[in-house]
Amino acid sequence: MSNGSSARPKALIAWSSGKDSAWALHLARLAGDYDIVGALTTVTDTFGRVSIHGVREELLKAQLIAAGLPATIVRIPYPCSNEIYEARMAAAMQDAIAAGVTHVIFGDLFLRDIRDYREARLKPIGVTPVFPVWEMPTDALARTMIAGGVEAYLATVDLKKLPASFAGRRFDQELLADLPAGIDPCGENGEFHTFVAAGPMMQGRVAVRVGETVERDGCAYADLVMAN
Repeated sequence: MSNGSSARPKALIAWSSGKDSAWALHLARLAGDYDIVGALTTVTDTFGRVSIHGVREELLKAQLIAAGLPATIVRIPYPCSNEIYEARMAAAMQDAIAAGVTHVIFGDLFLRDIRDYREARLKPIGVTPVFPVWEMPTDALARTMIAGGVEAYLATVDLKKLPASFAGRRFDQELLADLPAGIDPCGENGEFHTFVAAGPMMQGRVAVRVGETVERDGCAYADLVMAN
């Protein structure tokens, strides 16, 4: 039997453009159990940006080229009902299954309701979810990512939990020290979302600079743009 990628189950990585999915990719590649054939990302077509994170699609595409991952983009409108989201995600998964994908890798850390939702949606279609970073202590994980060479920036901040001044900041030891009490170091409760510009899961750095910050729908979005 061949030891090449064809002998391993095919998987997609659920790719948010942020550090947790990027680190899940890194760990999954190190483990070598799956042939990771692409990245599944939801883009809000109305804005041309990654859903929730607000990252420009051109940055997403540059990031995936650096990570060596073909993009599978699920396009949704704004606003988007749950019915539309689930229908478009189901169509994308059927295409993936037809291409031989049997697993999806997620960067979820400890939110049980989200994990339960993913498992419930995938089980009927015969796809197995994989959670490489599940229940890793987030303080230690944040520091491991930084020490491991992850260069990330806060793309979105929930203004109910953090001031707008955090948007656009580098995800580094200084940021961790400045987070108020009760804020998860990885932002797993939705306090913030990130964009990864470089790290061990990428073959090169995405040249990015931090533009203006815009406040909308209770969040502060740092407009990250390609650097000249």
